[in-house]
Amino acid sequence: QVQLVESGGGWAQPGGSLRLSCAASGITFISNRMGWYRQAPGKLRELVATITRGGMTNYADSVKGRFTVSRDNAKNTVYLQMNNLKPEDTAAYYCNAALQSFPYTNYWGQGTQVTVSS
Repeated sequence: QVQLVESGGGWAQPGGSLRLSCAASGITFISNRMGWYRQAPGKLRELVATITRGGMTNYADSVKGRFTVSRDNAKNTVYLQMNNLKPEDTAAYYCNAALQSFPYTNYWGQGTQVTVSS
């Protein structure tokens, strides 16, 4: 059974930091590009950041320079370090595992809420 379990969400003040973690099980971790997506109320889910098994990263323009995605292949875990948080970062954050070979399956975590306010 595939499980992606996010943790680390919560409340932060503008300018603050949070670190999200996503522990994966039931998948061959290194065969997956891992990523973080977010969805604010009334908006579509959007890409935040992705990281390949080799460490190549991709970021949404809105988070470049503030967020850092990383992964520990030995621990089957992907992280999102979020610095200089802004109110517009408020959303539910979802971990994603995208298999990089046939059948190219996508898995999602249950989401963790991040709220940025003063």
